[in-house]
Amino acid sequence: MPPSTTSSAPVSGAAIPPDIAALSFEDALAELERIVRQLEEGRGKLDDAISSYERGTALKRHCEMKLREAQAKIDRITVSADGSLGTEPARID
Repeated sequence: MPPSTTSSAPVSGAAIPPDIAALSFEDALAELERIVRQLEEGRGKLDDAISSYERGTALKRHCEMKLREAQAKIDRITVSADGSLGTEPARID
């Protein structure tokens, strides 16, 4: 079922806003943690909470993407039966 066009919530596959895409993993995570604390406190206006939630969702997607990129770059060194060295993608679970 396609997403509603009246909703302002980001779609799962939606592009990450440029200001968030420019953040490092660490900066995005710090901002996400700040938003979570703010939402958990429950103070503030509903519209502000919704905007914060939407930004937090984009920050979470950005952090997940950064982690997937880092995982893809990590290779594991292997030694074959004949003693030759090779690499294979690391299995990080």
